Amino acid sequence: MPSFMYLSLISPAMHYTGGMASRAGSDSRELQMNEQLILNTYANMRTEVNQIYSKITELEMEVSEHSLVIGAIQPLDPSRRCYRMVGGVLVERTINEVLPAVQRNKEGLEEVIARLNEALEKKKKEIAEFELKYKIKIRKADSEAKEDTSQKEGSAQGVLVGLLCFSCLISKELETNGILELWK
Repeated sequence: MPSFMYLSLISPAMHYTGGMASRAGSDSRELQMNEQLILNTYANMRTEVNQIYSKITELEMEVSEHSLVIGAIQPLDPSRRCYRMVGGVLVERTINEVLPAVQRNKEGLEEVIARLNEALEKKKKEIAEFELKYKIKIRKADSEAKEDTSQKEGSAQGVLVGLLCFSCLISKELETNGILELWK
């Protein structure tokens, strides 16, 4: 996700002329305040989406850790001792007691992830509607535009290197034929 984005906001109020020759200074300040409020709201919405993404990622990591623990202790003897961290305290239990609890925790985490994914989809739709309503456009930052052009330049450099190598072959052939010495 890009670190910087430029937002352009085209408010419907900007296009309204409605027979007025000009707007008063207070109207333009009010319009700027409204624009700022819209941009702040939009930025907050995007922040919420990013927070949901990070929480989903965190919980998915915990689910994978639970899966690893379940896979490791499932084949062992159920009466064997094991240790489990409960609220910051290390507790000694048997595998028979711990395995169902770890499985329940994993299932609970998966349910939370499903609910967060639903909330994420709702928030994405809300953002899309907000963008349409206020005609918000996202432009790439200068650094991203430079990255795009550098990627294009990189492919062009490959062609240039190919041409240079081809010219090296020609100069080698000219040198072997004695023609290159005439140019020196």
